[in-house]
Amino acid sequence: MARPEAAYEAAVPPRPACTYTSCYCEENVWKLCDYIRSQDRYPLEEFYAVFISNDRRMDYHVILLHVSSGEQNFIYDLDTVLPFPCPFDVYSVQAFRLDDSLRPEFHRKIRMIQADLYLKTFASDRSHMKDVNGKWQKPPPPYPCIETADSKMNLDDFISMNPEVGWGSVFSLSDFVHQFGSQTDYSYSLEGQ
Repeated sequence: MARPEAAYEAAVPPRPACTYTSCYCEENVWKLCDYIRSQDRYPLEEFYAVFISNDRRMDYHVILLHVSSGEQNFIYDLDTVLPFPCPFDVYSVQAFRLDDSLRPEFHRKIRMIQADLYLKTFASDRSHMKDVNGKWQKPPPPYPCIETADSKMNLDDFISMNPEVGWGSVFSLSDFVHQFGSQTDYSYSLEGQ
């Protein structure tokens, strides 16, 4: 009799125990990567910061992808009501929608950055969260700004979906789902959504 595959063990603490600040998803994911680096449960090379935006950069969101050695990949998203972590296929059906009804410039794209590279290169002085008068639009995290030796602010390079800019690889949403999900037909998996 075949032994069932061991249950997936989360790489980070339960959602309420994670470092989290509303509207600072890029820093929340940086903190998740930093936590994973400090533990010995999984190799950091299996994790990716995933920026979701479009060519117009109307908005963006950042999640963490675990490309697991098991049969299923997992998404860590501190801003969703979906499970934490969430199986990739569940997340892709529940959180993503088809871009068919959107103009092409609003079709979503993905920028994936290996977690170790994200920890070394990401910097934010949080200026994007201040209004024209310098007041916070949303309260900032309680810890100091994340910076590198080379930069105090490079968030735009991560949000950009121009593959010639920044770090990592850029994918269309459907290519991302096809590459990391076990679903064979993305459009079929979202039918009726």
